[in-house]
Parts: sequence; C-alpha cells; structure tokens
Amino acid sequence: MASIPIAVLMQRRTVQHRWADEAWEAVGVMANCGDLPPLQMLSQSPERDYYLVSGLELELYPDENEGYYENCVAPESKVFVLWRMENGRAMPVRASVSYVEGTRMFDSGENADGVTMSAEIYAWLAGYLRAHYQPKPRRGRQHG
Repeated sequence: MASIPIAVLMQRRTVQHRWADEAWEAVGVMANCGDLPPLQMLSQSPERDYYLVSGLELELYPDENEGYYENCVAPESKVFVLWRMENGRAMPVRASVSYVEGTRMFDSGENADGVTMSAEIYAWLAGYLRAHYQPKPRRGRQHG
C-alpha cells in the first residue's frame, strides 16, 4: 500500500434556493507538504468561505488498480472527496483517486465531489501505476 498526506480545500457559498441557504463542496486537493493545522480558515465573507482541512491520506490498494488506471487515463483525472456535515461545517472524511471508488461514493447518497487532480498527485499516482500495474490487453467486444 502507498499513501500520501493531503489537504482538502472546502467552500461554503450562499445560495438563493427554496430548500437551502448555502451550498458546500470540495474545490481542491493538494499534497500536504508540511505541518498544517487540522482546520485553517483561508477567507470568510457572508457570500463565500474557503477553508483547508488537513489530516487525510490518499491510500492506494492493489485491488483498486484498475480504478486508478481508469482515472489516470481519463481526459480530466479527479480526486474524489466524500464529506459530511460536522458542527455546522462540511468536513472531508475520505478521499480516493480510484474511478471505481469515486463512483461508489456518488452512488452512496452521501455528499461527494470530484476535484481536478493536481499535477503533484497525478505524478505520484502515475509512478505507482508504472511500478504496480499492467493494463489488461483489450480484446474487442466480449459477449456473455
């Protein structure tokens, strides 16, 4: 298993909607290169807040290699972030670079976002795949 510490940039914005006054989402993920506080408010206004949450790890497991590969070769590779409301704020609880696991997050009914993968995380993932994964040869359409 390989892992890398990450920090997730979260956003709260005010919306004018019949059922909600605000919307939350993960908008960025970066490799955590240092001792960041667990929660750091970056900017705050009545319309929009940005805060950085550290303490998460991207972990790679061999049984998810196909999902990592699919994400890596996609037109826009993503980091998938699952988050939950805690004390009135959206907090990320898990992140993955597996396309398959990202799909499971979206299908779970919980809050999840796909965030554009940074060049640093992409290079880390591609290095892992070069060392630990060989794509299966495609043999055309298979039936049955």
